[in-house]
Amino acid sequence: MVKISTFLCVFCLVMPAAFFAMHADNHLNNNNFLSKTHSSDSIKNTKSLSFHFGTSKASKGIAIHKPIVYDAHTGFGFDFNSSFKVKINTNSFSAEKPTYFSVQLPEGNYQVEVTMGSNEKTSNVSIKAESRRLMVNQFSVPKGQKITKTFNINVRTPKIDDQLNVILKDREKDILDWDDKLTLEFLGEVSIQNIKITAKDNLTVVYLAGDSTLTDQDVEPWASWGQFITNYFDDSIVVANYAYSGSSLSSFKNGNRLKKILTQIKKGDYLFVEFGHNDEKIKGEGNGAWGSYSNLLTEFVQSAKEKGAIPVLVTPTQRRFFNENGALKETHGEFPAAMRTVAQKNNIALIDITKMTTELYEAWGDEPSRKAFVQYPANTFPGQEKTLDDNTHFNSFGANEIALCVLKGIRELDIPLKKQIKKETPTYDPKKPNYISSWTLPMSDRFEITKPDGN
Repeated sequence: MVKISTFLCVFCLVMPAAFFAMHADNHLNNNNFLSKTHSSDSIKNTKSLSFHFGTSKASKGIAIHKPIVYDAHTGFGFDFNSSFKVKINTNSFSAEKPTYFSVQLPEGNYQVEVTMGSNEKTSNVSIKAESRRLMVNQFSVPKGQKITKTFNINVRTPKIDDQLNVILKDREKDILDWDDKLTLEFLGEVSIQNIKITAKDNLTVVYLAGDSTLTDQDVEPWASWGQFITNYFDDSIVVANYAYSGSSLSSFKNGNRLKKILTQIKKGDYLFVEFGHNDEKIKGEGNGAWGSYSNLLTEFVQSAKEKGAIPVLVTPTQRRFFNENGALKETHGEFPAAMRTVAQKNNIALIDITKMTTELYEAWGDEPSRKAFVQYPANTFPGQEKTLDDNTHFNSFGANEIALCVLKGIRELDIPLKKQIKKETPTYDPKKPNYISSWTLPMSDRFEITKPDGN
């Protein structure tokens, strides 16, 4: 396994006052920040943080005059060994290779405002958050202009209470989704003037429960629809993705993930549930599509309803296996039908991704559909000595196409969430899909050759 990884920053354990240029009406507690040191407890009461990049004097917020490397004492900075890629200009920082900026924050939901633009050249900025959740996709800012983009990020830790934690798999313990920091990744022709981070407790939360086809895949070239759908909701929504590779309904519940969600979910939030790939492998009496699978689906959706939330069932994505006649093989057996039945019996909204991905892959055909999956010749990525040939897990292009399928499903449901999709999001027809030739999102520079758990 080859993994190039970096880890986020910690905000404000001990911070020299020289790093700050505070504005009088800033939301932060000025007394805390004007002291030479302060504890992480002071951060928990902080409502807003603002970072200004550039050599010019900042009128408000925290002035960053040089490419500060993150460490635990400063509590913020450029992470993943990316500071050497950063150039500090008069009123911005610029970079042409993937660059990371991290801040320690307590668990919660945050609205992030990023002001972009350069007086010297046109910028083209993509932003990913945490484990590569896409927030801004190749946004162009003309020379001499500045534009602010706003999006929301969920920050979480495994802790449920003093006695109980979410049980993480070993491969999850290093990923960005489960620490106590917020990390932003900047890609493209980047010019960033300001970053403002504000705690928000009034957002509608879309919780995701599922497996590797849904989780935030931490590293390239793996991806899932859960980390791309984040780019299509407006700033009243935040996505909290609890899915993990290799999970089934039973392991998700036994790992305390459902319990963690139920301690936080509130009236008007959503719980999207997509399982099947790994549930199919559980054998024995009482298991199967019409046994434990149906029973646990019912438990998940009823638990959400009891909290006043809106559950949505999502049938599993198809695997990419074709018959000789060009039709897709059905590999999920009776599991999609069982989920449809649970939805009907319990009056639960359902998105039939099994049906849509069948149409999608068949529209592409056998060879073109390979381009949506992790199928790459040897030596495409650092340390990759063997061919990658996966028919379950998507690359970024494929994951985005599945996200568009899910959005199509949301728009066809009678739920308020369909009104919170960004207006500029195009309609989508899986029978008329996009092709990889139109996909230009820059790749992150963190890779792992070992496939995710599950199949």
